[in-house]
Amino acid sequence: MKKLNEFIWETHGIHAGTEQDRVKHGIDKLEKVVDKAIEANHPSITFIIHSPRLTNFRYIAERETNVKFIRGNRSYLNYPKRIADLRKRYEGKINIKYGVELEWMGADLGLQWSRSKIFQAEDADYVIGSVHFAPEGLPYDGTKEEALELLKIRGSLEAYWDGYFNEVIQMIECFGDMIQIIGHIDLPKLNVDMPEALLNFETSSHPLANKFRTLLELIADRNLSLDVNMAGKFKGVGVYPIQSILRRANELQIPVCLGTDLHHVRYYGLNFKESLEYIQEAGYENYVSYSKLIPENRTIYDDHDLKVKYTVLNKGIELLNQRLDSEHRKIIPDFSFGGSFSEFVDIYKNATGMGDYNAIRIRKWGKSITITNEIPKSSKRLVNGLFSEHVDEPGVISALFNTLASEGINVETARLKSNNDGTAVAFLTIENSNGKIADAIEFVNGTSAELFHNLTYKENAELPNYYGEGVYLLEMDGVKLNLALSEKVILTKHNNAPGVLLILLSALSSKNINIIDLRLGKLNDIGYSAIAIDGDSNVIRNLLSNLGEQYYEANLIEFHSM
Repeated sequence: MKKLNEFIWETHGIHAGTEQDRVKHGIDKLEKVVDKAIEANHPSITFIIHSPRLTNFRYIAERETNVKFIRGNRSYLNYPKRIADLRKRYEGKINIKYGVELEWMGADLGLQWSRSKIFQAEDADYVIGSVHFAPEGLPYDGTKEEALELLKIRGSLEAYWDGYFNEVIQMIECFGDMIQIIGHIDLPKLNVDMPEALLNFETSSHPLANKFRTLLELIADRNLSLDVNMAGKFKGVGVYPIQSILRRANELQIPVCLGTDLHHVRYYGLNFKESLEYIQEAGYENYVSYSKLIPENRTIYDDHDLKVKYTVLNKGIELLNQRLDSEHRKIIPDFSFGGSFSEFVDIYKNATGMGDYNAIRIRKWGKSITITNEIPKSSKRLVNGLFSEHVDEPGVISALFNTLASEGINVETARLKSNNDGTAVAFLTIENSNGKIADAIEFVNGTSAELFHNLTYKENAELPNYYGEGVYLLEMDGVKLNLALSEKVILTKHNNAPGVLLILLSALSSKNINIIDLRLGKLNDIGYSAIAIDGDSNVIRNLLSNLGEQYYEANLIEFHSM
């Protein structure tokens, strides 16, 4: 039997405190828990904070202060800055993630309030949507007395739960586009019993059971994840949710997230392994965490090779998602696995095989990415091309493309490699049908001799193999590229004509952005490029948005997953 991990990548993780507020909720000294995580040799730690609530949604302890405050408003506004400071202070020691637990307070003012809070949580890695309060202003997770008061108002246990599910459904319908995760879906069990119809919802014909089945199907259809939350175990009512709910979620292919939902430093790290055992019991072999709203797949097993494969898978998911708009990023992709990744076919439902092709293909919404950590083999294909040895600095490759375009020469594919000593080499496969390649070489040598140490046209030459260890983008939409992924990559689809790629290269050169590596490909009249670059992300995004209509797609890909 495979050994389970001792660590989990949390989502509903460590609650950040509310600092100056008189009723505390979470940890104010975040450094203490970061130090504890580093001491435990954990690769990552996750913080979360509640969005502030309207003043009529308050727990007894808050009402008894006689201070009509909005809990944590100042702390919430300061939250992104606190995380940024932590990341800077602990850079290189631990990965720090953070999310928001968005409070549902109804579809009127509460909805507008919540939308405003999302804009204040800059750059959060994920958002959990949670229902804590009933429209009557009473909490589901407050005191027993508050729960009994709400039970009396609603008249029955079934009505109590029915109202809660109505609110979760309404939350999804109103801001399902703003959240990634549904928080503790059976939260009311903290203070009231679960009715028989809900305990046996899989087979019951009761209206409450049917409503809950509908709720789970809605979560699946909206491509949301389910919070598997250990806080219920701390409080003596068992993990949120119960096993029967988790089994049905697995049947519906709903991803799960894990979290301890802790509010005190002393509880950090407890129940990590138990949470993996819990989802394994329901049939899950993996779960998800999030970086910049993009899901990352995690294995439950303590298996180094499997973790490496998941790293490759996550980079592929991240790469594909950043080609899509926010709405389509939430759609769960389709997978194909081959070679050493073939074991994933049995883990991911509806996945297909690719035989001995040692790669992962990820596709959705008409786009696909094929990725691997196997070093690509040389094609041995003979081509006509231009070999260059040149200075490794911004603008050099642009100058070469500029000259070729001026002579009407189109570059079909490219290979580029930095020597990491101030020089680089490139091989450009070109069409020489107009016979002007000699003129282009003469022009470069006459105007930029200080940049180009050697520039030679070769016929029937073998494409050079500039590959080393790394994670490779093999294909984009089926077009071969074989680019080693670096921290920042530009992907484009464009009109495959002389001078079109020059627009992008000239724009990069004008902003002093260096090209680390470059791969080109084509399919009929469509050109593809994958460019590893180094430079300011905001500057790059701005220039990509102004390339013109000949660029059908131009995206900056930044990798955050681990």
